[in-house]
Formats: sequence, structure tokens, C-alpha cells
Amino acid sequence: MTFEDVPGFLPGTAQEHGGIIKHGAKLLYAYCEATVPKLTVITRKAYGGAYDVMSSKHIRGDINYAWPTSEIAVMGPKGAAEIIFKKEIAAADDPETALKQKEEEYRQMFASPFKAAERGYIDDVILPETTRPRLIRALRMLENKRDQNPPKKHGNIPL
Repeated sequence: MTFEDVPGFLPGTAQEHGGIIKHGAKLLYAYCEATVPKLTVITRKAYGGAYDVMSSKHIRGDINYAWPTSEIAVMGPKGAAEIIFKKEIAAADDPETALKQKEEEYRQMFASPFKAAERGYIDDVILPETTRPRLIRALRMLENKRDQNPPKKHGNIPL
């Protein structure tokens, strides 16, 4: 069971020296190899590769829920707005206000959990107070899950 609030993998040499790629690859390997029921609840942020790695549908997560206030996107709204709408923001009379407006526009167009549900990336948008009963129901549904990975001589865990 994964409760997800991840702003993404932050780029930079400090993270690289700290082993973010190696540790992220180990996490990805663990989720991909797991044959147990995999449930995910996105509580706040789920951005980029870090979202994918944490038991998303893209790596065979069984049930994925999101709270209505969560954000699921390639990157955070501020960074995305600064890149996508760079010229419009620079040309605005008040760039700071324009940036805030474009952030909200991005949030509504791309980062909404309802958009992710439309695309099949999550199974349902649920209210926080219904999380426990929904997870119990999902576990009951998956109690007889039988999943097998292809036979192989050894894994290829990133070290």
C-alpha cells in the first residue's frame, strides 16, 4: 500500500551524488517485481518519473486512487508554466500575476486527478474520509490475486 506525495525527482548534482538515480531504480525494480496486491493513494502531489515509479498503472499497480485535491502531472505547475508560457509571461504587463494565472491554467488542464482518471491512470477520485473503506474493499477484491513474473535465472536489480 503506497500513499503518494512526491514532487518528482529533483535535478541537480547534489541529488546525483546522493544516489537518487540508483535508489530510484531500486524502488522501480521492487515495485515492478512485486507480485502482491499493489494499492496506491495519491494524497497530494505525483509528478514526473517519481509518480511512475511509485506503483502507478504504468508499472502494473493494481488499484490507484487519488484525492480530489491531488495533482498528477509530468511536472509541477509553476515549473511547467514557466516553460510552456515563457513568452506570454514575459510579454505581460504584470509577469508575476501572469505566471500565477498560467500556473492555475496548467493545474486545471493537465494536473487534475479527474484528467488522470479520464485517461485511465487512476481508478477513481475518492474523498479522504472514504480512503480506509475503499482500501479494505480493494484488498478484499485482490485477496486471491495470483501474479507470476516470467521464470528467469536471476533478477537484474540495479546496484
